[in-house]
Amino acid sequence: MAGFMDWEFAEVMLQGYPGGRYCEDVPSHDIPQTTGPGDQDQPAGQADDAAPRTLRIAYVAGVTPGKWIRRWEERMPDVPLQAFMSDDGAQVAVLREGSADLSFVRLPVEREGLSVIPLYEEQPVVVAPKGHEISVFEEVALADLEQESFLDVAALGGPEPALQVVATGAGLAILPMSVARHFNVKDTVARRLTGAPGTEIAVAWASDSTDEVIEEFIGIVRGRTAQSSRQPSAQPVKTKKEPKPDRRGTGAKKAPKVAQRYAPNPDKGRGKGSRKKGKR
Repeated sequence: MAGFMDWEFAEVMLQGYPGGRYCEDVPSHDIPQTTGPGDQDQPAGQADDAAPRTLRIAYVAGVTPGKWIRRWEERMPDVPLQAFMSDDGAQVAVLREGSADLSFVRLPVEREGLSVIPLYEEQPVVVAPKGHEISVFEEVALADLEQESFLDVAALGGPEPALQVVATGAGLAILPMSVARHFNVKDTVARRLTGAPGTEIAVAWASDSTDEVIEEFIGIVRGRTAQSSRQPSAQPVKTKKEPKPDRRGTGAKKAPKVAQRYAPNPDKGRGKGSRKKGKR
C-alpha cells in the first residue's frame, strides 16, 4: 500500500512539468509509458502531413538553376527548396520514384505520365585532345571532321569519363557546350560545332502531382513576374474606392447663367452698314 501511495504522489508531482516530460532525475525505466487521451485519436501520419512542404528539384549537368532558386527564395521564403544534380540516365527516374518534384531534363525523354515544357536549346561543341588542329579555329563544321573518330559518350558512362578518354587522344566527342564547361577536363579543347543537331533542355514533373507549389516554380522558370495573374501566389485584393468628398458646400445653389441671345453691343467692332437700320 505504501508503494502504491508513493507512486501516486510521484505521478501528481510530474503533472504540469513544462513540455510534458519527466524530470531528468527520474529513471525512465521505472516509469510506465502512458498514452495521453489525445494521442489515441491522432491518425497515423498526421505529424508528417503537418510538416512544412519542401520543393525538391533535380537537374542534369550543364543546367545552372541558381537564378531560379534565388527568385524562389525571394518569393516563397516559407517553402524551402532542395536542388541536386542527377545523371542523364536518372533524369526521369527521380520523378517516377518520387525523389524529386521537378527535374530539368535533356530531351528526348520518355514522356508517359509526365508534363514536359521545353525551355531552351544548347549549343553543341566538339571536344578534342589539347594540341589538336581544331584548336586554331573558333568554329568547326561537322562536315570537316569526317575523317575523325568520335566516341560514344553514353557507352563510356557519361560526359565526364568520356572527356577523360578524349584527353588521352583516343577520339573526339560531341557534347553540349554547357556540359563541356561544367566538367572542364584538363588537356582537352572545345570548339563550337556547326551542322550538328543541337540538344534541348526542358522542365518535367509527374502529371498527377501538380499543385500550386509546382505551378509557382514553373511560372518562375518561364519568366512570369510575381504580379502575374497566372502565378498561384499572386492574389490581388480589390480595394473598394471611397466616395469623393462633397466639396460643393452647404450654401445656396447659384442659378445657372443664361446665355444672352445677343452681345450687349452687337454693333461694336463691326463696320458701317454691317447691320440694317431698324432691325435688331
